[in-house]
Amino acid sequence: MANTLLTSSVIAKAALANLYENCVMAQLVHRDYEPEFVPKIGTTVTIRKPTTFTAQDFDRSAGITVQNATETSTSIVLNKHKDVSFAVTDEDLTLKVQDFTEQFISPAMEAIAQAIDDDILTLRNDIVQEVGTNGSTPTGTTGTNEWDYTNPRVTIDADRVLNFRNVPQSERYVVVGPTTKAKWLGDDLLTKVDQRGDTDGLRDASLGNKIYGFLPFMDQNITGGNSEISVAFHRTAFALCMRPLALPMGAKEAAIETYKGFGIRVVKDYDVSFKQDVVSLDVLYGVKTLAATRAVLITAAAS
Repeated sequence: MANTLLTSSVIAKAALANLYENCVMAQLVHRDYEPEFVPKIGTTVTIRKPTTFTAQDFDRSAGITVQNATETSTSIVLNKHKDVSFAVTDEDLTLKVQDFTEQFISPAMEAIAQAIDDDILTLRNDIVQEVGTNGSTPTGTTGTNEWDYTNPRVTIDADRVLNFRNVPQSERYVVVGPTTKAKWLGDDLLTKVDQRGDTDGLRDASLGNKIYGFLPFMDQNITGGNSEISVAFHRTAFALCMRPLALPMGAKEAAIETYKGFGIRVVKDYDVSFKQDVVSLDVLYGVKTLAATRAVLITAAAS
């Protein structure tokens, strides 16, 4: 592979494609797409929240009530700066590198995607309503849970909780860990459905068609074996905001690529002292819970 092919722009395009495909939670939560320039970590930006309306009783004598279609907003701190940097020696580039994307970019982006999903999953700490234990009662709602977390029909309980909270029926997802996936896939409810998903990455993570109103996925970042804490939620329960970092002023070879709210920076330099190319890939983002009542935990410890 010729060195001229390994420009920062080419690497950035390949990296962004890999990042987008490898994220699970990042593609299921609320995103905003304001092209706002962010110079550094710790910056607070404003993100848009979905518009909501109230259904009014129509009074023919008074006429309609016109509501302002004004989007609300919230602030989010971009305090997550994730980096993967690696070196490729002249010898490796000449003799061993057959596919730069497969050997370097894909593993690097898998690591960053894992970090992003893991940070989104930490927002589960904000959720207090739980299902997953037969006979328990979710905090703040009425009704008794009928199913254990090992049964995919536990989503019936999750659906009841979200309906109690007046959560929209569309854009609902349930994301489970590997242990829960293994238990669920043994049920006819899942073995008889076809897989679906919007991208290759989501298709790989998908467990099948909707289960009682939820599209099901598996995320390997949900760990804990029989103590896994899965989550059923509406897209607007959580938010992820990414902004591309500014190009460094002293870099001879650097590029930024963005796509659907995803952004990545690549800086490439040659270290003449050790005769190797140094490639640095990094992302800047923040995560936030927008509406804790729009999510429900699925756990064996449901209260």
